[in-house]
Amino acid sequence: MAEEPDTPNENSPERISDAEHAVMEALWERSPITAADVCERVCGPRGWSLATVKTLLSRLVAKQAVATEPDGKRFLYSPRIAREAYVGTESRRLVDRLFGGRAAPLFAHLAEADALTEDDIAEIEALLKELRS
Repeated sequence: MAEEPDTPNENSPERISDAEHAVMEALWERSPITAADVCERVCGPRGWSLATVKTLLSRLVAKQAVATEPDGKRFLYSPRIAREAYVGTESRRLVDRLFGGRAAPLFAHLAEADALTEDDIAEIEALLKELRS
């Protein structure tokens, strides 16, 4: 039986590459699944082969981001980290690395680059209001 995804801690896996992230998204969407199932979700749009997916899955297993379980002659793959935990860790790394650990400069940059829609601004305002109450 597959393990429940972990929350991040000092034993969190190594950084996940963009290609590995695409595989993780497929696993977060549905798991446990086979390498062929992952390929059905990611190979077409990215021009990858099943061999590429298997290589990426092997890397993710080595990084302890993905668990395997035998299923006859094949393996089933499941994420060992929850998507929410991964997003939280990566968001913090981004803010720390690019904005000195402060979120305000990030929002200022997005606003200056016209990257925020009116809906984004409304969501941010609602979140700030909720945080203050």
